[in-house]
Amino acid sequence: MTHELTAPRLASASSKTAASAGWWRDAVIYQVYVRSFADSDGDGVGDLRGVRSRLPHLARLGVDAVWLTPFYVSPQADGGYDVADYRAVDPLFGDLSDADELVRAAHALDLRIIVDVVPNHTSDQHPWFRQALTDPAARGRYHFRPGRGPGGALPPNDWESVFGGPAWTRTADGAWYLHLFAPQQPDLNWEHPEVAEEFASVLRFWLDLGVDGFRIDVAHGMVKAPGLPDIGHGAQATLIGTEPLPFFDQDGVHEIHRAWRQLLDSYEGPRIGVAEAWAPSSERLALYVRSDEMHQAFNFRFLNCPWDTAAMRTVIDESLSATASVGATTTWVLSNHDVVRHVTRYGGGRQGLARARAAALLMLALPGSAYLYQGEELGLPEVADLPDAVRQDPAFRRTAGQDGLRDGCRIPLPWSGEEPPYGFGPAGAWLPQPRDWAALSVAAQTGDPHSTLELYRAALELRRALPGLGSPDAGPLTWLPSPEGMLLFTRPGFACSLNSRSEPVETASPGRPVLSSAPVETDGRTVLLPPDSCTWWAL
Repeated sequence: MTHELTAPRLASASSKTAASAGWWRDAVIYQVYVRSFADSDGDGVGDLRGVRSRLPHLARLGVDAVWLTPFYVSPQADGGYDVADYRAVDPLFGDLSDADELVRAAHALDLRIIVDVVPNHTSDQHPWFRQALTDPAARGRYHFRPGRGPGGALPPNDWESVFGGPAWTRTADGAWYLHLFAPQQPDLNWEHPEVAEEFASVLRFWLDLGVDGFRIDVAHGMVKAPGLPDIGHGAQATLIGTEPLPFFDQDGVHEIHRAWRQLLDSYEGPRIGVAEAWAPSSERLALYVRSDEMHQAFNFRFLNCPWDTAAMRTVIDESLSATASVGATTTWVLSNHDVVRHVTRYGGGRQGLARARAAALLMLALPGSAYLYQGEELGLPEVADLPDAVRQDPAFRRTAGQDGLRDGCRIPLPWSGEEPPYGFGPAGAWLPQPRDWAALSVAAQTGDPHSTLELYRAALELRRALPGLGSPDAGPLTWLPSPEGMLLFTRPGFACSLNSRSEPVETASPGRPVLSSAPVETDGRTVLLPPDSCTWWAL
């Protein structure tokens, strides 16, 4: 018999995390890229009121929390990750009352709110940096250094910007300042006491407003190696997360995180810290989630894993082992605002979508917390054919850094309608939406049992209802023998099978199928698993 995808209705389903003091341990957290989520005022740019208006979609989807990308006052040189005022909302996104109302509306829907904080660097329009440009005595909060060579005409060392080019820019008086990202993002010097004092105050400001935690941008970058030593070769952006670097993952960052954990623990909640941390090994990454540091750290090794079951199993095992060694839980993520959407990474087209749907079920079955990037529940692909003239990624026109093509994963969401802007807002969108996205909109997919949106809704409903799904405390993950190109594991009362092959695989049925990314055929004893598919089983 063939089992079609259905969206089960579970009358007794309730959140496993809501009553738990460690709500984050198995939470599903949805990333909202504010500029591209929903536009309330017709300027083509998403805003906080737009987010608030679409919270019912997230509640119906079944997520536990919402992470908002920066909405602070900013010149927008890097999509808001260049902050000029950490305590104010940029008029592009609304005002402080909009932030307050958004938090309250989310809480009314049992959704928690996590906001970005950017502690590695400020905007070059931040009052501190503007003062530093005119007053050399005020430069201690940043990394200013004299140049090398005749007349100090060469940068102080050979560090490269993640966005390409030198990591140093020279000022009018001949000094150089460090910026590991765009020149408009000068790095802060965390050895200066005023920097730590300022960010403790910023965190308290937003905690007092009611946010439930922070995603810490470049959590691995605030401390640099003493003496700022040369690296000795180029293409340094390709080494991030794979090799030790003197400007990332220095041991000193952990002192900062411990201080922040104490601050977070002083509030009712609990309130959490999530580290965007790139480390050269799972063991180094685990240091960020020791019991007195951050609650979570992004698992980029899982995101970067190819469509290969041997590689997937290795990453899963090493990730679970590393976090277990410090008593923490693992996070799983497939896409975000900085990487090519996984539909496209997995091959694009029908094959890419099939693999993306399967990967979603695999991710949501693993013990720990899962992060969803806006639009992945719609099966959105990367938009790779944007004209150069509309691209806004600051790395696009630089060299030897990131590829500068991050705009393709930041296209505004399609909500409804037959043509752009697909309900995104009253007018157009800041980046052009494809003309063939009508069938991918929330409205078009709602109620279609074969749609990716309904697959996500069904999966999250089951995840809330079944202890063996997601919860790191329900019991161990046990791998079972399976044919080549397959993964099969069990947890209490539950099994998950993944067929990564391009053809169907017949195997023994591990139980009763409850959800699949593609229709499965089973007679109760054997099962024919479709290519590029994942199935959940009740035992």
